[in-house]
Amino acid sequence: MATPLILALGGTRSGKSRFGLATTTQLAGDGRAWFLATAVAGDPELDDRIRRHRAERPADWPTIEVGADLASAVAATEPTEPILIDGLTLWLAMLLGDEEPTIDPILDGPIAAAYRAIAARPGPAIIVSDEVGLGIVPMHPNARAYRDLVGIAHQRLAAMADEAYLFVAGLPVTLKGPR
Repeated sequence: MATPLILALGGTRSGKSRFGLATTTQLAGDGRAWFLATAVAGDPELDDRIRRHRAERPADWPTIEVGADLASAVAATEPTEPILIDGLTLWLAMLLGDEEPTIDPILDGPIAAAYRAIAARPGPAIIVSDEVGLGIVPMHPNARAYRDLVGIAHQRLAAMADEAYLFVAGLPVTLKGPR
């Protein structure tokens, strides 16, 4: 079996994280997998989500707090074991920050480096990300830059992926792949 790159996109509470966890567990079999965490604690609601996500995954899965360098976090994993990155959009928001929006250096720098690191792994990678571009055009320039950054990052990742799914109401809609 080839080692897949699987992308799970969807809105909040759409079932994408549950799918990512189940798929990673299946690919790990009796072995372990790595969880690459992008959330930064500090907000009570987000802290609760982090706590619930930790409780749902096996305790023996190593967790790496990604920070700003996803490429290094990917490289720090055992290359043949599955990795679960949940969620890409939080990492992208960290990269964009609050500065004047300029997305090309981010796309060509840390995002390209992370995607190269993911593509270089012989083991499976499952990436969970929020689809944010289905709503209205944001009024604020930073919000528009974020929406554009996420959309382009998703397009590039989907082009690399073996499988891609959009989750709606807990159901996967196959965008690319065998399921």
